[in-house]
Amino acid sequence: MENQIFELQYAIDTFYFLVCGALVMWMAAGFAMLEAGLVRSKNTTEILTKNVALFAIACTMYLLFGYQIMYNDGGWGLIGIAGGDTLVADALASSAENGFNGDSVYSTAADFFFQVVFVATCMSIVSGAVAERMKLWAFLIFAVVMCGFIYPMEGSWTWNGDDVFGLYNLGDLGFSDFAGSGIVHMAGAAAALAGVLLLGARKGKYGKNGEIRAIPGANLPLAALGTFILWMGWFGFNGGSVLKLGDIANANSVAMVFLNTNAAAAGGAIASLLVARAIFGKADLTMLLNGALAGLVAITAEPSTPSALQAVLFGALGGVLVVFSILTLDKLKIDDPVGAISVHGVVGLLGLLLVPITNDGATFSGQLIGAATIFGWVFVTSLVVWGILKAVMGIRISEEEEYEGADLAECGQEAYPEFVN
Repeated sequence: MENQIFELQYAIDTFYFLVCGALVMWMAAGFAMLEAGLVRSKNTTEILTKNVALFAIACTMYLLFGYQIMYNDGGWGLIGIAGGDTLVADALASSAENGFNGDSVYSTAADFFFQVVFVATCMSIVSGAVAERMKLWAFLIFAVVMCGFIYPMEGSWTWNGDDVFGLYNLGDLGFSDFAGSGIVHMAGAAAALAGVLLLGARKGKYGKNGEIRAIPGANLPLAALGTFILWMGWFGFNGGSVLKLGDIANANSVAMVFLNTNAAAAGGAIASLLVARAIFGKADLTMLLNGALAGLVAITAEPSTPSALQAVLFGALGGVLVVFSILTLDKLKIDDPVGAISVHGVVGLLGLLLVPITNDGATFSGQLIGAATIFGWVFVTSLVVWGILKAVMGIRISEEEEYEGADLAECGQEAYPEFVN
């Protein structure tokens, strides 16, 4: 009887992991649509090519190297996920060793699938920030390093609990990041910031006298669709991070995570809409979209312990912060066409700092040290990689190519050819 219960639990938890992983994979479509909507039409094909290609690269590099680095004591080489018979044997061995003890039990293959779509999410954040002026192949080469080494290393210090260069353990210091406000989102923003600083702003974005010129996106309906896709996918992102469904306590935890994730997104959207109205005198759709995403990022570090009202308030803080962050980065002439650095980086830090309010297992000092470790590692290593690429092959398309659009320069085809005379 006990083995039958274990097998049922194993099947439910594995299936839940796979469904949540599929939801997170769907976020790749959300990023693609959001970015395609917020860039100019002449850069649409290139941005879509980047998003599809980076997902494939992330899956492959994490399979070859990343998962091994992140979860197998820093080992190198092919992960070698086992076939069906070996996976079944491992499950039966776990049953014999642990019995039905309430621990999370699921297939190793399901665990890999759930983890690999997080890697792709991290890399997707970089794509939007460097849009409209980066060389496609330089970006894809960076994706190889980011997904195969940079992200897995900081992931091993956080979710696997390894010591940071043998110096200290973030978990022992009181660091907690439930689903990745820092580990995934702030890491992606750190890599993006390093690239943007070396890349420079788009031509015409900033005037000689310091004025900031708006460069509207070509397809706001597409951007809105992308936001809703991301909102939906986030239920898998946060909900799957519970790691278990097959008992009453964890089923209730999953339900609370879903509730708080949705509440925070709503709070972020409303707050950003109101702040934009107060500043600009009108409703700003792009700020509204980024506000919803900011609410989602803010709650991701700890969606299980806040009350629903606290989740709304945390999301609202993210929605307010993201508006001012986007405006501030523009004043600093850090050109981010989609607001990714603000949404995922600045609000990602906020999410980490909110954790100790409702989770007594985390400390503010631990959260700050963890955030500094993640940002410092990803930013510095990314800056080195971007710098090497800039020296070897260049990372920016020419001024003429930027004027005609990255679609023709990098892909040789336009997304909307019927609109061109």
